[in-house]
Amino acid sequence: MAGPTGHAVWESSSGTRSPETLRLAGEPLPLTIPARIYVCGITPYDVTHLGHASAFVWTDLIRQVIRMTGVDTVLTRNVTDVDDVLTRAAAERGRSYEEFGLIQEYWFDRDMAALHVRPPTHVPHARHHVEHVVRLASALLATGAAYERDGHVFFHGAHLPGAAGLTAEQAWALSAEYGDRPDDPLRDDPFDAPVWQPSGPGDPAWPSPWGAGRPGWHAECAAMALATLGGVVDVLAGGADLAFPHHAYQVAMAQAATGVPRFARRQVHVGIVGVGGAKMAKSTGNLVLVNDLLQSAPGAAVRLMLLDRRWNQAWEYRPGALRDATRLLEELYVAGGTRGTTEAAVAGVRTALLDDLDVSTAVRIAVEAGGDAARQLIRTLALH
Repeated sequence: MAGPTGHAVWESSSGTRSPETLRLAGEPLPLTIPARIYVCGITPYDVTHLGHASAFVWTDLIRQVIRMTGVDTVLTRNVTDVDDVLTRAAAERGRSYEEFGLIQEYWFDRDMAALHVRPPTHVPHARHHVEHVVRLASALLATGAAYERDGHVFFHGAHLPGAAGLTAEQAWALSAEYGDRPDDPLRDDPFDAPVWQPSGPGDPAWPSPWGAGRPGWHAECAAMALATLGGVVDVLAGGADLAFPHHAYQVAMAQAATGVPRFARRQVHVGIVGVGGAKMAKSTGNLVLVNDLLQSAPGAAVRLMLLDRRWNQAWEYRPGALRDATRLLEELYVAGGTRGTTEAAVAGVRTALLDDLDVSTAVRIAVEAGGDAARQLIRTLALH
């Protein structure tokens, strides 16, 4: 039922009309307007693979489902264009990191458009937010959450592995996997993380109160989120592999700097995509590139393949999955071409999507009922 403002509403037993509520990450998420979403974007040094795309497609669906309830959204998807891996990749190709990053961004944006992912509201680049990182570092120093040593500013992070339910060994391995240096002798604790760090020869560098240098990765995202969305976000999204260390430190830095007790009201960590029994990653050489899939199937089919499962479910890509998704997409289109449907079926589709993004149940209802229910699902999943 639609209210006079166009917002979706339901009638309670007392006769009071109330907005629909999204349940996300196991809890109801009542929303004000606009809903603020931050998704950790790309480090633009390589082409888009299916593991990357999954997180961005799911985040786009969150945005679509929230809009279905009549609530506007503000989405920030950052670009980490100050990062050692990007600097190295650009140098290997004889290009500046700015130029090389922009070229890779072009290909990424093309792939996102093909998957029907709508452009974000904000696309902050780390190199344009260095001043915000300096401000963040100053705030963390002022609150005692960080310390300065030899041109570095380190965030106190000893408590974060335990808070994330990890052993020291697990946290060490995860931090090292992303290029951090838990064995750095300058740190008071192995799990203290750089907010600011001196730049070596060939590294990008900016002035700061602690000397010329560049931001740390977690601090970049914390600063860009604060700059574009303010002190609280409704949803912080990204792949499950970002839960620790990246999101743990991003959230902790933002909270320590602002004093807000809960920076991210909900965190959505999209399930890892694997191939051949291993996580899809450049380091393992088992990449399935989005552009390659688009040569044999429409973007809507690739999108449906990514969405037809629980969002936090790790899964293994197989070529047959895309064929299955293409057939299912045709079934949905056929169902959407039929006339009429029951109000119960339309409500069932909406209820499934609002219940922690239960796409598979919504698809089953839409295919069986057809008509308005199928058309509602096709619109909300952005499969048209």
